[in-house]
Amino acid sequence: DEEMKIIKTIHAENHVLCHDITQIVPGQFKGARFKKGHIVRKEDIPVLLSLGKEYLYIWENDDTKCHENEAALILYQICAGSSEYITPTNIQEGKIEGIAAIDGLLKLDTELLYQINALDELMIAARQQNIPVRKGEKLFGTRVIPLLIDKSKLEKAVEIAAGRAVVQLFPFKPKKVGLVTTGSEIYKGLIPDSSMQTLRPKLQDYGSDIYRQIIVDDAAENTEAAIRELLNEGADMILCSGGMSVDPDDRTPLAIRNSGSRIVSYGSPVLPGAMFLLSYMQRGDVCIPILGLPGCCMYAKKTIFDVLLPRIMADDIIEASQLHKLGKGGLCLNCNICHFPNCAFGKGWD
Repeated sequence: DEEMKIIKTIHAENHVLCHDITQIVPGQFKGARFKKGHIVRKEDIPVLLSLGKEYLYIWENDDTKCHENEAALILYQICAGSSEYITPTNIQEGKIEGIAAIDGLLKLDTELLYQINALDELMIAARQQNIPVRKGEKLFGTRVIPLLIDKSKLEKAVEIAAGRAVVQLFPFKPKKVGLVTTGSEIYKGLIPDSSMQTLRPKLQDYGSDIYRQIIVDDAAENTEAAIRELLNEGADMILCSGGMSVDPDDRTPLAIRNSGSRIVSYGSPVLPGAMFLLSYMQRGDVCIPILGLPGCCMYAKKTIFDVLLPRIMADDIIEASQLHKLGKGGLCLNCNICHFPNCAFGKGWD
């Protein structure tokens, strides 16, 4: 902690108040005229003297120290970098927050976050990553702990960051989504299909829609042909619903593989959604996601599909190693979102 000193008010310019200065105007105002942490300016001195403050308790400010408000700006830069999608709040008593300027996907450099928070007298608090955020929502808050901090500590933080940003926000990209629904019972009209009405609202939340649905029987070659047809029409994303179990009649995984897409994973450590399939079709520089949706996506409110959809809609390529980590928190028993008694979907995954 900085050592508190007493100084004549007439000599207090550029020093930092270490307590509030109260002003009382009978019938009009009573409160802090100057707050703790305020840097005394030349024009403040006559006001302070008029309040009867001939002496002040201050912390001395010099070239080796940085005031909390100045430090907040440096920490904000470490957090948000030069992102056009994040805007700062006003600084309040040394604290500054980052606000989403768009709807998008929140990503964190968690290692950088840990390294900065390991430094003495600095802190960054961020939301969980890989979650959708809406315009106007808070993404992070940061401040230094003391009113004055050694500049060398901030310089160390800037050195560690080395131009990286702790927080990034990626906009959602509208997609032309095709839907392939498999199952002889649906194809023959024996049972109604609910996939369109279930999946469409989820996509519309991200500014996309299903432009076409193709219903096929259980033959793998027909599912494959439908996938290729949608790709040839310029689909940016393809969803396959109707069958992803180990039942021999469910040939969707084979059809997706035969279409030429790269299978990232067949299966996920998340419930509901264990039979989920994630793949990408490479078209030039573009990766088109082709997803095999398990049956739970048709009746559970939240599944693995909802967990990964924000990343897919922001063109964040998902690899198998990232899917494996979803097992931590992949099943929770303390909420009421889906048919499982209490799961943690939507709270964010690493």
